[in-house]
Amino acid sequence: MKRTYLTYIFSKRVLGYTLFFSFFTLDHGFAQNRSQQGSQVLEPIVQKIVAEANHNSQLESLAFELLDVVGPRLVGTPGMTRANEWALAKFESWGITAQNQKIGEWRGWERGISHIDMIAPRVKSLAGTQLAWSPSTKGKSIQAEVISLPDVKDSLSFHKWLPSVKGKFVMISMPQPTGRPDHNWEEYGTKESIERMKVSRDSLAVLWNNRIKASGVSANSIPAMLEDAGAVGILTSNWSKEFGANKIFGARSYKAPSLDISLEDYGMLYRLTEKGISTKISVETASKDLGNVPSFNTIAEIKGSQFPNEYVILSAHLDSWEGGSGATDNGTGTIAMMEVARILKKILPNPKRTILIGLWGSEEQGLNGSRSFVLDNPEIIENTQAVFNLDNGTGRVERINGSGFVHAYDFISRWMSAVPAHVTKDIKTEFPGSPGGGGSDHSSFVAAGVPAFMLSSLSWGYFSNTWHTNLDTYDKLVFDDLKYNVILTAVMAYKASEEAKLVNREQRVLPAGTDGKPGVWPPIRQPRRTGVGY
Repeated sequence: MKRTYLTYIFSKRVLGYTLFFSFFTLDHGFAQNRSQQGSQVLEPIVQKIVAEANHNSQLESLAFELLDVVGPRLVGTPGMTRANEWALAKFESWGITAQNQKIGEWRGWERGISHIDMIAPRVKSLAGTQLAWSPSTKGKSIQAEVISLPDVKDSLSFHKWLPSVKGKFVMISMPQPTGRPDHNWEEYGTKESIERMKVSRDSLAVLWNNRIKASGVSANSIPAMLEDAGAVGILTSNWSKEFGANKIFGARSYKAPSLDISLEDYGMLYRLTEKGISTKISVETASKDLGNVPSFNTIAEIKGSQFPNEYVILSAHLDSWEGGSGATDNGTGTIAMMEVARILKKILPNPKRTILIGLWGSEEQGLNGSRSFVLDNPEIIENTQAVFNLDNGTGRVERINGSGFVHAYDFISRWMSAVPAHVTKDIKTEFPGSPGGGGSDHSSFVAAGVPAFMLSSLSWGYFSNTWHTNLDTYDKLVFDDLKYNVILTAVMAYKASEEAKLVNREQRVLPAGTDGKPGVWPPIRQPRRTGVGY
């Protein structure tokens, strides 16, 4: 770690602000080297934080209340409203001032039942659900034949085929040739069988993409065209490449219900129809369009005693997609930051700087909550010491990137040195790192020049198993790892709040892009404050 820093200083002194070689140096195991130099003595406040996090953890009760009782939190739904109100009440029960700040409006929608059954050539209940914002059958059962997109030679042929969809459910996703994830094939398959599977899958993907391309319209435009031609429903299957997991996003139809069907059942329907066997399903859904509804950030505050108008921000987005219950994206970040706030209020009721907790809304639709906060609160942005963001699963924090701030090494390493070594020993750091242009809410602050850091977590199969899937549920949480994250964040927030002055915000000179042009710091982006056109 020390050698990395000296290399950086030398490079800066010799080369001015065109820095080479040392920008992406990784520190493998931050605290391990430190602990080898002698036994670590924790500050009394840190000892209290650790004891509270380990022996009086509220994580499980917070997770139950948010994930099982409140449930998924799609912007514009009653679930999101319940989440804002729940968070507000929880903060206030801990003696922490909080408010829901309006950031805009969104298309209101309330999920209802989804009953999907195959009724011919035999009877079978199908695993599936409405996509977000899908129109409904208004509580009535619609029974109709299932067909798939045709293999047409050109746009003219596609438009000639369109009238045939009237009164039918249309499958518009590629059927998967295997429901086994690659790791399962690699564990049990022969080299030859694995190769044949991959060739088959790749070939099918090419053929399907060509089928879409030949239609002359984009894949996103097809649902609206089908419903305008009289289709009674749209069937999709967005497999997440893991057993039983599908990505559940939003509908692109406005009159006919859009449904996601499990890989297994979708494949069966497709094979039946392709073999010429008359296949019918019965669908009953009961979602409601609620018109435009307000959307909010929930902002909580532990007032600073010495520098009340300077801030440390604990960041996590409260909203989620709603195929599951939004457990790892981002229930884990939400409950961890709320637990940090509870502990700091109890152990450090009068920090030097004000500690804000930002639970952002509409992150999933484009970081809208945090982008709104940045634009609506310039005085806070100007005087923010640091932002710590949690948003990628249930695992222990494994990496911290300096986000492109030249002096990130100085203050991040100083704050981390106060954290128990067993928490930081496997964390890799990258200084000064690079500013992220998107991906999560810290980037909204980085764009405004605020030192904001993603506390990146171990995967635990995040992107294939739980990210935006029907399997993103309470049972996937790893509470021991979340306790590590609570301790890490609470101690770093404490140390950041106690600094004598605001940290240096100097930004690194970014390397040239592939086009040879100088790198540019990510710009501040406007949020979507309405769901119109989304």
